[in-house]
Amino acid sequence: MNTVRTDALPSEDVQYVGQRTGLTQQAAEKRVSDTYARVQAKLRDAETAASVVAEKARKASSYAALWLFISLLIGAFVASLAATYGGRQRDV
Repeated sequence: MNTVRTDALPSEDVQYVGQRTGLTQQAAEKRVSDTYARVQAKLRDAETAASVVAEKARKASSYAALWLFISLLIGAFVASLAATYGGRQRDV
């Protein structure tokens, strides 16, 4: 499990796992190597998908923050306009 990140499965590990399968040593080692390659490919796919999702989340939060700022700015403008109008109405 520690070698999943390093892209290299030590030959000692391949031989050790191959001995535990009941197949011929060469067939077992091939199966272990093929399985390890599939796991590596799935890990790379998962990392790619995670980075795509993170990028989408970054963009969404950026847009949300921008629109929140704009709505607060508009709210402050309307509040000051209403306060000015209300103050003039009170003074009349």
